[in-house]
Amino acid sequence: MSDLPFGFSGSDPDKDPERKGKDNQGPQDHNQGFGFGFGQGVPPGGQNPFAGAGGAGGFDMNQLGQMLSQLGQVLSQASTSSGPVNYDLAKQLAVQQLGTSGGTTKPTAQQESAVADAVRLAELWLDPATSLPAGARKAVAWSASDWVEGTLPSWQRLCDPVAKQMSGAWVDAMPEEAKQAAGPLLAMIGQMGGFAFGSQLGGSLAQLGSEVLTSTEVGLPLGSEGVAALLPANVEKFTEGLGRPAHEVMVFLAAREAAHHRLFAHVPWLRQRLMSTVEEYAKGIKVDTSALEGLAGQFDPANPQALEEMMSSGMLQPQNTPEQQAALVRLETLLALVEGWVDVVVAEAVGDRLPGADALRETLRRRRASGGPAEQTFATLVGLELRPRRLRAAAGLWRLMTDKHGITGRDSVWDHPDFIPTSADLDDPLEFAERWGESSVDPIAELKRTEGEAPEEGSPGS
Repeated sequence: MSDLPFGFSGSDPDKDPERKGKDNQGPQDHNQGFGFGFGQGVPPGGQNPFAGAGGAGGFDMNQLGQMLSQLGQVLSQASTSSGPVNYDLAKQLAVQQLGTSGGTTKPTAQQESAVADAVRLAELWLDPATSLPAGARKAVAWSASDWVEGTLPSWQRLCDPVAKQMSGAWVDAMPEEAKQAAGPLLAMIGQMGGFAFGSQLGGSLAQLGSEVLTSTEVGLPLGSEGVAALLPANVEKFTEGLGRPAHEVMVFLAAREAAHHRLFAHVPWLRQRLMSTVEEYAKGIKVDTSALEGLAGQFDPANPQALEEMMSSGMLQPQNTPEQQAALVRLETLLALVEGWVDVVVAEAVGDRLPGADALRETLRRRRASGGPAEQTFATLVGLELRPRRLRAAAGLWRLMTDKHGITGRDSVWDHPDFIPTSADLDDPLEFAERWGESSVDPIAELKRTEGEAPEEGSPGS
């Protein structure tokens, strides 16, 4: 993927010698995952409203009025959506872009039937492989544009905290004299930011929609609860060159989708924990105020194009705090545990039923490691990299738990968030498995007992 989500910049490890070969190291500094980019928010068929609005010297009210008029026209085309990201614009741009490549074509009746049959068969195979019952109430075939529409509410929850902090932090930290110099432009910065973010997010959603295979491939429950969705057109493109029958690939992907839904449906705290960790990270975003002070003298309110260039230069990158870094580690670990559990459960479910299952597992792992949609999205959204080392370590832990404690014992780890393995546990899965087996009482009952009120002194049982 070459287009990055709304206003964030990422680096290509193959082109960056400082990052190449670091995939198997510990947590890295994720600051490079951000860069505020205002320079890409131009509507389809429109012109950059900031180009030629003023020179470096002087303040021309006529030019300013013309620029504001042009900006008003642009914003009116983007609907009246408010907030840190213009999601109406994002959806409009994504659908338009997908329409040029056939991404808006609805699945055929044959494709819909194939998806329904694949999910139904996968559910039967999953039943003996996990103690969690089926979580999908229905199976649907999506086009790429269906995926955009079906996942946009989840993207809104993910993107809003980050975009809000980014778009407002630099204005809040701006010296008072710079705010006064900005004049009427400052009042429009929020809407301009929502427009720019929406424009960039729209392009990213179009790119993702043309590549993703299922609603859960990104690693989060982006679609509607209880709806297992596969994208037949994308699956067909993915199948080309694999040397495996199309129905085999479809069933394997359906098993992964159904396994994700079992986990998200029957582990009630998981969905909220994943989303809130992203929000926790976003709330800690801070902008380097010293950089703003240095730029204040360079700001020319008669030249909005200079503002655009300043914003897109990356000079206002946020600085990660220790709390943010800890949130990233927790999110990375939890995502790895989800993917590792799905990997192990699906492998157990399909067994020898699908001769190419092992090859498909490795293909999906390479897809993730080489920058597939899930990897790129998280790397550019919150600076998170779901490293293959963590995924393989998580899968190893779940296999070990299955061997030592059986399917029910393994799945009971999800009963409470306090039981979930940490990043340190992924480094030493044997110690975690042995520690889990040392408990001679039901862990949930023990947790409830310790959380309850202690009996008063002198009362029975005190």
